[in-house]
Amino acid sequence: MKRWKGFAVLALVAGLPGVAGCGAIVAGAAAGAGAVAYVRGELEATEEAALDDVVNATQAAMGELRFTLTSSEADAVSARFAAKTANDKTIVINLKKVTAALTEIRIRVNVFGDEELSRLILDKIKKHL
Repeated sequence: MKRWKGFAVLALVAGLPGVAGCGAIVAGAAAGAGAVAYVRGELEATEEAALDDVVNATQAAMGELRFTLTSSEADAVSARFAAKTANDKTIVINLKKVTAALTEIRIRVNVFGDEELSRLILDKIKKHL
């Protein structure tokens, strides 16, 4: 009987419209404050901090890590930073205002990602918040 209940739950979840697979479920889990997920080469985090504070913390982290900033842009709801490391890795950080006190952070290293470096960058950003 337990086997059939498990199968029924699995069939229900698999049949949900709009769910494109595990990545969608993991990405949805990153919606809460403090949540961190590494999905398809990109580190996704949500921090309890205003967008302006995260922008300032990101700039400070880039300076501390001695990355060369190649571009930056920001407006009232988002910001984007691009940088290069000393060994020529490309870093792209996207920030998005979720609420007045909640900001989404997305970090990608090169095309395919580098989880270790992405987590280091996130730790440095958090340090400056």
